[in-house]
Amino acid sequence: MNLLKSIQFKVSFVLILLPLLTGCNFPAQKSPAFVAPSEYELAATPTAENTPIPSETPSESEASAAIEPGSPTPEAAAMATPIPTETPIPAKPDGPLLYYTQAGDTLAALSVRFGVRPDEIESTTTLPARGFINPNQLLIIPQRFTNTTSSAHLLPDSEIVYTLSAIDFNAIQYVNDAGGYLQNAHDYFGSNGEVSGAEIVYKTALDNSINPRLLLALLEFQSGWVFGQPATLTEEEYPLGHIIYNDRGLADQLKWAVNQLSIGYYGWREGRLSEITFTDGITAHLAPDLNAGTAALQYYFAQIYDSQTWLAALDTKTGLPAIYEQMFGSPWMRAQVVEPLFPPDIEQPELELPFIPERTWSYTGGPHGAWEKDGSWAAIDFAPATSVSGCVRSDAWVTAVGDGIVTRAERGIVVLDLDGDGFEQTGWVMIYLHIATEGRTGSNRVVKAGDLLGHPSCEGGHATGTHVHIARKYNGEWIAADGPIPFTLSGWAAHSAGEPYKGTLTQNGETITASQYGAGVSVIMLEE
Repeated sequence: MNLLKSIQFKVSFVLILLPLLTGCNFPAQKSPAFVAPSEYELAATPTAENTPIPSETPSESEASAAIEPGSPTPEAAAMATPIPTETPIPAKPDGPLLYYTQAGDTLAALSVRFGVRPDEIESTTTLPARGFINPNQLLIIPQRFTNTTSSAHLLPDSEIVYTLSAIDFNAIQYVNDAGGYLQNAHDYFGSNGEVSGAEIVYKTALDNSINPRLLLALLEFQSGWVFGQPATLTEEEYPLGHIIYNDRGLADQLKWAVNQLSIGYYGWREGRLSEITFTDGITAHLAPDLNAGTAALQYYFAQIYDSQTWLAALDTKTGLPAIYEQMFGSPWMRAQVVEPLFPPDIEQPELELPFIPERTWSYTGGPHGAWEKDGSWAAIDFAPATSVSGCVRSDAWVTAVGDGIVTRAERGIVVLDLDGDGFEQTGWVMIYLHIATEGRTGSNRVVKAGDLLGHPSCEGGHATGTHVHIARKYNGEWIAADGPIPFTLSGWAAHSAGEPYKGTLTQNGETITASQYGAGVSVIMLEE
């Protein structure tokens, strides 16, 4: 502690001046799509009529090597080898790191990111063993890693998740005004059938709680879909660069993209991700002082690019961050209004189990993916007692876990806004999935805890049996079921067993174990 106090007296406030860039009307100067060299590139020659190419458009060789003079080489920036956290190397002789906590930090996650034991992290105040650490708290942490990715923050967290700063952003209108390929694109989107490309972007963003601005920026950066035209057949069929035949087309490309962004964002947030591997096999340790939003971008691009092209994609002058700011103005200015996403001392409101009292249900899924199968382990599952397995009609009722407003009821989804402002991007929100169309509540309905919302089913996504899937969000960010704020329903707290769908519910020394087969150990009942 003496070291900490000594350092604190010497540390002065440093004002980081962010460039106050005004938003420009991006259609006035169309940006070329990012050109990534690929062995899958198809020989499709665009016509001059449908592919506007500005005079400053880089060639493929230029784009693939577009690394700013003075930037670190791939060997310097991304050539780290994994360092097991169980056997950290000795601290560097140049002293410990000064780290100011960010919203969403936990002691467990920081321990993984910095490669240290929790008891090696020093602070003048007692750090919570489980809960969130308040933002802007100075910590002293030993240095363990000598070679990591860049620690520069590229996008704030609020530009990755679908939060307050994007409430007034109309993605569909933006696409129509841009006038590019996306404006007239269509694809099949689940039970909706064939819908417009802009609507697919919006619905994908809403369902996954990923900022629609980010999805549009990625489409423009990687394939020119928003303001221009795809230059190759590859960009037309695989606009986000994930070249797998079964994932061709806009809907499946976006589904893949939001999954990767969620893995990066929530894996970092929840302490399950500390390194990335590029397509050329090189592995890099993520800089431990990144924000979750930047970790999401670094992970995402590592899934489709080699280490050198990855550096170009993240370049702040020519890569995705530059395109993003050209399209939507300064993300950091918006972040000043809405962040931190987690206020100090945040707590879950009191919630009830989502079914009628004195009816038998089973806890069939421990903490697992909130929407797609990966990402935040924010969801848990319950299934009504039945003598027939599989996707069968059920007369059981799913109920409201608390008071609120139903903001959305569609495609097997019911969204319950617990703060009552009518927006699912703010405050506490409950997401129900697999609610049957027959008997489902309508939207814009004010409900009380215990009110009927609908019947469990297999509607609204992949399911092997009739059940309800529920997850929490706060300010647009998924909240891990077994995280700093345990998912607690009628006093039963959810715990993970280290694998998706595995886990328990505990209350006063009693334990219920998740079982997808509805075994006796999984039976649960809400008492009157």
